[in-house]
Amino acid sequence: MIFHLQKCFKRVRFLPTTSNSSAFFHTSFETCSSPLGSSQLEDPTRLSDLDIIISRVPVGSTDDEVLLSLSHDQACNSIQLTHLLVHQLFHRFKNDWKSALGVFRWAESRPGYKLPPDAYDMIIDILGKMRQMDHTMHLLQRMHQDRLVTLNTVGKVMRRFAGAGKWEDAVRIFDGLGRFGLDKNTESMNLLLDTLCKENKVEVARDIFLELKSHISPNAHTFNIFIHGWCKVNRVDEAHWTIQEMKGHGCRPCAISYSTIILFYCHKYNFGKVYELFDEMEAQGCPPNVVTFTTVMCYLAKSEEFEEAMQLYERMKSAGCKPDTLFYNSLIHTLGRAGRVREAIHVFEVEMPENEVPHNTSTYNTMIAMFCNNAQEEEALKILRKMESSGLCKPDVQTYYPLLKMCFKTGKTDNCLNELVNDMVNGHHLSLDLSTYTLLIHGLCRAGKCEWAYSLFKEMIAQEMKPRYKTCRLLWDEVKLKNMSAAADSIEDFMKKL
Repeated sequence: MIFHLQKCFKRVRFLPTTSNSSAFFHTSFETCSSPLGSSQLEDPTRLSDLDIIISRVPVGSTDDEVLLSLSHDQACNSIQLTHLLVHQLFHRFKNDWKSALGVFRWAESRPGYKLPPDAYDMIIDILGKMRQMDHTMHLLQRMHQDRLVTLNTVGKVMRRFAGAGKWEDAVRIFDGLGRFGLDKNTESMNLLLDTLCKENKVEVARDIFLELKSHISPNAHTFNIFIHGWCKVNRVDEAHWTIQEMKGHGCRPCAISYSTIILFYCHKYNFGKVYELFDEMEAQGCPPNVVTFTTVMCYLAKSEEFEEAMQLYERMKSAGCKPDTLFYNSLIHTLGRAGRVREAIHVFEVEMPENEVPHNTSTYNTMIAMFCNNAQEEEALKILRKMESSGLCKPDVQTYYPLLKMCFKTGKTDNCLNELVNDMVNGHHLSLDLSTYTLLIHGLCRAGKCEWAYSLFKEMIAQEMKPRYKTCRLLWDEVKLKNMSAAADSIEDFMKKL
């Protein structure tokens, strides 16, 4: 995809006010031909339904304005909506709640189409992630009236409230499960406990558990939640004690129980304790599994204990534990960090196919990052091309991150950078996250392209994505040097609010 676009980008020009996430590219496609003949790039009527709808969503608009734009557009209203198309739209706007909500309201209003229940859960999650709790609760009430609320829905709402620092509201939602027609049982209790523990409210979770356990029986998952919670707040002794408590309730510790504590010791780079727990697991009849080995492999690589990591791989094979995709991803990363690029390529091209272990997006991302880190940009782009043609997995934002960094590092901030960003946004309909915006703005400022950087800044603000102070200050300094006084004033006003 990105390689055919190369010729087209000779005619790219910068437009600071065009629509949609990073859609500051306006390309003249009239003479751009496809290897397959007539291209959909030449004929707007052959654009995909997804492309048409996205192009009609004006950046920085309210959900009311998005709804109005789509409702009054003849091309959009002639499209037959499908559940897949709606899911793709929500994925595209997952970091832009106003556009996502506008698209949701438009889809909901379409005659002859009924949104599936999981579409409501998706928009609930997008609103909650962006801390739009009033909108979240309003939609939850509507879903309740239409009998669409499931435990999955409630779980998303509780997690987002807790993530916003409103854990008391998460508890209130659990207390009110009955009004949604849901039961307080082991599954729903575990959901609440997990929500609290993940937000470091382990003692609160513990108090609730002690109150509930007289009429709701815990299971192994309940105790694994607490093991994870205690480790997360650096209280590993309580995690060890929870394993004993688990046994007292007739629940047998499993590989997950021990692997969680192993992860804690990996964070501390205390591999001696890790291997002690390996021995304990084997003595308890639950030997380390592939997840355990993957965790330890990752941290051995982080601590640059590459030979020890390879010994771990041999131990794993001797134990008869078969590698999966995630383990191989970690192995490739470790080999790349160790400078053993050929061995990493062998794992990717030979060992994984021989063992019938499929590549996933992270596998390709790991290979791309490895080649970028070793200044092998052509090899990195070949992997991207292979990924796009595989038909098995699609690039995500993390796929492009090392490629974008490589553009700035090599000074290729014209066609190459334009092409990559266009491929992300218009080719794969990816929604840029805070890290990617930050990378682009910093890189463009250093490359003397502060007009483009400022357009990205405005786009972030329109999506209510808050740039970091360091980013604002860098951009402010650059636009002042270019005598862009209006931009400098706008950035200064924003910085005062941080």
